[in-house]
Amino acid sequence: MENMQAVNSFVAAYLKKKGFKEAEQLLEDLQNKESAPIDFHNDPDLAKFIHHFSQSEDDVAQYQDGYSKLRSWTYSSLDLYKHELLRVLYPVFIHSFMDLVAKGHLQEARTFFNAFHEDHELMHSRDLQKLEGVLSQSHLEEMEFARSLRQNKVNIKICQYSYDLLLQYLHKTQSTAMLGVINEHINFQVTSVEPGSISDDTEVVTLIGSCQDAASLINQKEIHWGLLEDSLEERLEKEGGLLSDSEKTEAENKEGDVDDSKKRSVEGGKQGASTKKLKKDKAVNATAKSARPEAKPTPAAPRVKPELTLPVMSTDVEQSILEDLRNRVQLSSVALPSVSFYTFLNTHNGLNCSSISQDGSLVAGGFSDSSLKVWDMAKLGQQAGSSTLQGENDSTSSEHVAGPNGVKRSYTLFQGHSGPVYSATFSPLGDFILSSSADTTIRLWSTKLNANLVCYKGHNYPVWDVQFSPVGHYFASSSHDRTARIWSMDRIQPLRIMAGHLSDVDCVQWHANCNYIATGSSDRTVRLWDVQSGECVRIFIGHRSMILSLAMSPDGRYMASGDEDGTIMMWDLSSGRCVTPLMGHTSCVWSLAFSCEGTLLASGSADCTVKLWDVTTSTKAPKNEDKSGNPNRLRSLKTLATKSSPVYSLRFSRRNLLFAAGVLSKNV
Repeated sequence: MENMQAVNSFVAAYLKKKGFKEAEQLLEDLQNKESAPIDFHNDPDLAKFIHHFSQSEDDVAQYQDGYSKLRSWTYSSLDLYKHELLRVLYPVFIHSFMDLVAKGHLQEARTFFNAFHEDHELMHSRDLQKLEGVLSQSHLEEMEFARSLRQNKVNIKICQYSYDLLLQYLHKTQSTAMLGVINEHINFQVTSVEPGSISDDTEVVTLIGSCQDAASLINQKEIHWGLLEDSLEERLEKEGGLLSDSEKTEAENKEGDVDDSKKRSVEGGKQGASTKKLKKDKAVNATAKSARPEAKPTPAAPRVKPELTLPVMSTDVEQSILEDLRNRVQLSSVALPSVSFYTFLNTHNGLNCSSISQDGSLVAGGFSDSSLKVWDMAKLGQQAGSSTLQGENDSTSSEHVAGPNGVKRSYTLFQGHSGPVYSATFSPLGDFILSSSADTTIRLWSTKLNANLVCYKGHNYPVWDVQFSPVGHYFASSSHDRTARIWSMDRIQPLRIMAGHLSDVDCVQWHANCNYIATGSSDRTVRLWDVQSGECVRIFIGHRSMILSLAMSPDGRYMASGDEDGTIMMWDLSSGRCVTPLMGHTSCVWSLAFSCEGTLLASGSADCTVKLWDVTTSTKAPKNEDKSGNPNRLRSLKTLATKSSPVYSLRFSRRNLLFAAGVLSKNV
């Protein structure tokens, strides 16, 4: 009897909800006429269907009402605990939405999404764009992002009192749907510290589960992060050939104007205010010298054997590199680098990427019209006294680069790609340049012959990034096909294919010893791969958006990664853990570069700034020893703002001069 009454009540409520007034009135009249509920036992299938449908309608109401009440309660909580409780809302929201989709309530799920998604737009706009495309149950299985969320739990750090408040609310209100979502998809890491103490922790909200378990297993593998045996730096140290700052100052005083002009042309053709910069460098070096005795010497990096066959270096090239190393400026927090910034003008929004050679003498730009253009900075002095550009490319010089003194320079045009050029990289000696394109190919060009030498085919989709190894000859690429590949210049097929990322591999970077490469992906992870075996040996989890840039410290111990939100993270390669985050940029971090001795990190961003960070202090000081109230923020030494130029690329020369390049943008 009770079942019949429940079914009749649901049918009446459903008809009223849908506005079927005549049907509702007929049902009521029929019930009044018979003075009893309508018996559906003569059609048990219909009764069963109605009963099941009534339960599903209750499910929808539980999700909508439960989340709405939880949201109101959270926003009305005390400020001391509100910021912790708000962390719970986003995972509850997305899993409630996906549960509704999984149960077939597609229209209700869309209504639920539209009603509450604006709460999370600021922090999770990209994720919400992906979830907005979930329109059926099959999408939950086909979409990797949704599948990853469903298969893994979210780990949330929360203080004991906030945790008790949340549980008390859920039990008091009997929010079974919300309690089920939280129990199934959220893992609370309850701490005894005050709420404010963990508000800035990078691991306060992380994904765990099968993904985290796999990462923990992989991160137990042994890696050898040291530098190569018998490197030029090691050889110079053994010979005692590294000059102190005072010796370099004396040598500079003796060299005279002729040698000064020669150095200026090599270091990027900066003939303008170079004398002032030279004096500035001497003053900075003197300051650094006085500060250096207080610093503790860092332990030498271990030496490892190369897993790749290294190319043979000519004697002339070796001597040139050794000369640069002997004259390297020692940088520190009190001795910041000189910076040369190259600005692209009149690109008409066509510039996709830029690259700078090791000595700053060449600057390349990759464009949407499938062209690659290279500017020779050494010709700056030859053209300074002429009002017209000399060379065979005069007729096509619609784009130009403005250097320190604003003089136009002609470029060399490289044509061959059939799609936009997304990345370019110079070989260590600057005699070759690689470019990758949307046409799925990588092309090798000679800067001496100004010609295309090889077209490498292997990727199936656009190639987002390509990078020469530190020793040249070998290079790595990353693509929309979710793979990274290792190549050598003398083979048209890849030597290794690294597969494992769940989405686009957006950037790639070589380790200092050439035995590993790192890849950053849109799946918000960074992976470290062994180039010999092709295996993944580290997974770094912590970013909340796609990774756009990577850099390896010169000693091979640390790695920095920058993402789309402007966050930079410093990772310890041995443990696979984040040492500290770098907060300061307000937009995409497109480029990262360590100084040659590894004491400074430079970051270039779409927010039109270059920031310099103190690596030494941040990596030595443990988080729990910092009592400044901002426990894990790397020391930002200086912010260098451009007029209106997002920073596309950065490069430290062997002598520790920082080069940067960007495009003048009127939209910024």
